[in-house]
Amino acid sequence: MYVYLITSTDDGIDGLPFTLPRNWSSRANSESWVLFTMSIPQFLPSSQYWLGALFALGAVLVYRRIVSSRSSRTKVESANSVPSSPIDQKYERPFGAWVPKPFDYPTITPCSGDPLALKPIPYRPFRWGDYHVTMGIRSMPWDDWIELDSEFMHFAKIRESRMNARGDRVLRSLPARPGVESGAPAAAELLHELAEYLHRRYPSVYTVTRHSAKNSTYGWYGEGDIKTITVGPLNRSFNLDEGEPLKIATMLIQEDLAIMIEGEDGRYYFQAGTVCNAGTWRLEDKIGMPLEEIHISGDVPRFKSKLELSMSRFFRRMPLDKPVIRNNYTFQVVRSSSTFDPSELGWATSMKGDENLIESDGKRWLRDIDGSLTEVTNLNDSPEPKEVDPSMVWMRTERQTLRRLPRTGAIVFTIRVYQTPVVELVKEPGVPGRMASAIRSWPEDVAAYKAKSAYEGIVGYLDECHAKQVAEGLNIEEVTKPFPL
Repeated sequence: MYVYLITSTDDGIDGLPFTLPRNWSSRANSESWVLFTMSIPQFLPSSQYWLGALFALGAVLVYRRIVSSRSSRTKVESANSVPSSPIDQKYERPFGAWVPKPFDYPTITPCSGDPLALKPIPYRPFRWGDYHVTMGIRSMPWDDWIELDSEFMHFAKIRESRMNARGDRVLRSLPARPGVESGAPAAAELLHELAEYLHRRYPSVYTVTRHSAKNSTYGWYGEGDIKTITVGPLNRSFNLDEGEPLKIATMLIQEDLAIMIEGEDGRYYFQAGTVCNAGTWRLEDKIGMPLEEIHISGDVPRFKSKLELSMSRFFRRMPLDKPVIRNNYTFQVVRSSSTFDPSELGWATSMKGDENLIESDGKRWLRDIDGSLTEVTNLNDSPEPKEVDPSMVWMRTERQTLRRLPRTGAIVFTIRVYQTPVVELVKEPGVPGRMASAIRSWPEDVAAYKAKSAYEGIVGYLDECHAKQVAEGLNIEEVTKPFPL
């Protein structure tokens, strides 16, 4: 027996010939309907099958007419939009035309005690065995959106210094341009979202005052908009109605921020952000780029083959209530004698050179603070390799969160950096062996991306430390922790 199965999918409806099993019994669900069945030898003489088939055909034609009319309306609304994606069908909107959504904000659990007395969480996001290129995202509990710890004051000092010294090179919000909205409304929304979250999660650190609830735009749970937020440890208050939203947001937390706005072409553009602690990349080089170009220009390994399609789909379909989190890691050689930023948190000078150095058309230039360029001709293209002592190498990990904002539809990255000297890491049970295994597992392109040649000598050091732990009775299974610890 054969049936013609009409199936509802994200892309419309499909007709599929399907062979039924012998023990089949009629079942229906919300997505698929068996419109008619026919046993081929009996089909022609029976009028019942003709009536069933005609009824099914009529239903299909009506459904297609409805879908076609909706598609036509979408094309009228946005002549420049690309064909609808699944998220657009769900919300019935063209690309780049977000409609504010009501959102039931979660209950945030207050942190007990002083969060600034806590040590940084020891993220160790590397594994034994083979290396796999994936997005690596997992669900984020709302309580964990922003983390505070004992490094808060150190971060605040460096971040404020870099914002004051470098201005729009580390903090910028782009105006609207053809096909992409301005980043400013999302930056304002993000500041209020952070203030609402922070004073609830860390009441010993942040206190707020509010406007009346009568004309609330950003207030959670029907409360009035936050007017001021005070950061106790900094002994400073910020007026959310005045000043630069991104600069205030940056002073509240330890994370860098990247605001991605959906364009009329369906791509997400880096329209606003603060990048004070990236270490090896600069906001001025990436601002305004679509997400995929940011990754391609940064030579992210296997982005086109492994990540681009899944990342694009994820961004287009990301709901309001399902924030995610991911971790990554690399290593950094530090030869700094600076007492202000001894670990080169803000910029990896030891590995990347002068932060103002840019390369274009085979030439090198130094960009002055006023934006003017001076060609550099005395840099050594082939410096002698320097021996790297393990004491110079730091593991640098990032904890990234992603969530969608309900009013503007922007997707926000928060990026928190953690640095740990390798000579401290090797004291942790099981870590040196796991770290050595992870470094060895990097394919050639990943090794180049992570600048392995600058510190690959530490692998032998890690092996020695692992052998010592094994000789002292290390049991790998007993010390294995859940990822990313």
